[in-house]
Amino acid sequence: MDRPRRPLAPVLLGPGVGDGPPGAVDLLVLAGGRGERLGGQDKAALVLDGRPLLDRVLDAAPSLGGRVVVVGDTAVPPGVLRTLEDPPDGGPVAGIDAGLAVLGRAGRDGGPAPWVAVVAVDQPAAAQALSSLRAALTRVPDDVDAVSHVDGTGHRQWLLALYRRAALEGALAALPGARHTSVRRLVGDLAWWAVDAGGEHVGDVDTWADLEGWERRLRRGRMAGQLPEKEG
Repeated sequence: MDRPRRPLAPVLLGPGVGDGPPGAVDLLVLAGGRGERLGGQDKAALVLDGRPLLDRVLDAAPSLGGRVVVVGDTAVPPGVLRTLEDPPDGGPVAGIDAGLAVLGRAGRDGGPAPWVAVVAVDQPAAAQALSSLRAALTRVPDDVDAVSHVDGTGHRQWLLALYRRAALEGALAALPGARHTSVRRLVGDLAWWAVDAGGEHVGDVDTWADLEGWERRLRRGRMAGQLPEKEG
């Protein structure tokens, strides 16, 4: 097995890049966590502006064009696959492993999509962020394993990213085990490509204050006709 490649220096892509429509991208949603700072609330069912967070993340599916799997003990709409890591509560890496297995079995003729979006369910604007990442795939070099935004503090968004399926499966195979393994250990040494466009949509809900902040953003967005940028 090839050793993981060193990360590439970030390359920032602005609006309007791309030479044509990229292929389908599968969607893997990690929906098994409960927010400790939200009183144990099931994040997938947490309602923001009248809609559960899971529904907001699943808004990404049409633009990605691939299969969809939700990893978590939660209801899913028709046409969406669902699974759990076995045994449950093994952490996000175990969830990624379980979701990839289901997507592999459910792939279209010719096999599963070569890219897969891995997303934590607590990100209300994931659909907008993923649309920007997918648009950037037409310019991604062959030696890049993963594509994401980088937030204002310089942190790569591992759980709001597109992964080359073969690279992600290879990284999983190189681990001694997926349960209770950090996401950093899984993907930190992959070759990454940073995308600038759409980075304003990065942000999650970890606290009730975060939820209130997103409510304000959405209200302002309706007034302005678009989703506003992240609050400073």
